[in-house]
Amino acid sequence: MNENTIEETKDIGRGGSYLIPKRIIDIVGGIVGCILLIPITIFVKIAYLLTGDFGPIFFSQIRIGKNGKLIKIYKFRSMIMNADEVLKQMLEKDDDLAREYKRFKKFSNDPRVTKVGKIIRKTSIDEFPQFINVLKGEMSLVGPRPYLPREKEDMGEYYNTIIKCKPGVTGYWQVNGRSGTDFVQRLVLDEYYYNVRCLVMDTKILLKTILKVFKKEGAK
Repeated sequence: MNENTIEETKDIGRGGSYLIPKRIIDIVGGIVGCILLIPITIFVKIAYLLTGDFGPIFFSQIRIGKNGKLIKIYKFRSMIMNADEVLKQMLEKDDDLAREYKRFKKFSNDPRVTKVGKIIRKTSIDEFPQFINVLKGEMSLVGPRPYLPREKEDMGEYYNTIIKCKPGVTGYWQVNGRSGTDFVQRLVLDEYYYNVRCLVMDTKILLKTILKVFKKEGAK
């Protein structure tokens, strides 16, 4: 029996079965999310057209999934089209921004974010396409946020623990800090989630996420 099988067996045994009901909840949530995705997509497209942005509204990116497998996640595009190229230029030209990005893996005021992008981030609408990943079984409704491959080295010893569960659309980090926590604190929170996760905890995280969305406490 390999390590992954042992981990899944431990999961099933905790609290009278964990993975099976979790997957059922993911499927139901994924279906509902994908249904809501249809009118939201129309709204986002119209909003971009009204602001003169005629680029694609969907954005895909390679992230680290369960057991280190690379997956392609989907989001609504919230940045300018050449965001990665602009990021490289920003980090090369501004030492202060480079230090901020190294610590947080993001900026407190990212100039690459579009007008519509600020709105869909604040309301967390930009994450909705990931319900597709949930239905495909690549992500869960609740879990650590999927990390970028280039962040693997910076994850250090936390990497081997965090990748043992599926990444989530929302998670313990999002409802306990999110934009206010640095990268190391995020790793600590994600590792903590893995060690104590259960259906009750997942339910609390989902409810807190919904509350944050209504309060417009999305990512910056």
